Amino acid sequence: MLFNVPQFIDIEDKIVGPLTARQLGWLALGSVVTLILYGLLDKSSFVISVIIVGIIFGGLAFYRPYNQPLIKFITSSIMFATRPKMYIWKREAEKETKKENRAQSATAIITKKSFNSQKAESISQILDKK
Repeated sequence: MLFNVPQFIDIEDKIVGPLTARQLGWLALGSVVTLILYGLLDKSSFVISVIIVGIIFGGLAFYRPYNQPLIKFITSSIMFATRPKMYIWKREAEKETKKENRAQSATAIITKKSFNSQKAESISQILDKK
């Protein structure tokens, strides 16, 4: 029985024309911010702020650096800048009883195996025969 294998699963579905749901959401959020600014600011400062808001939300909707959404890229950059660059391993304090139990079990399990020349010769003869 043949099954259809999904292809292009990394491509988002188009909702409205060429826009995906994420792009449509960013543009809608930019429109809401623009509408709020229209009520709060006078005409000259509104025009300047609309240009800035348009660039920001347009970039969030359409610009994909390294083939990932811009918001994810910005978040990753901030996390990289704020987290420590070097990880230093710190041993947690263990209880003394755990250490003693481990030492006792290790000595009980480990048995020294002896290996002499006779065993080596017998193994080499077995390998030579095959």
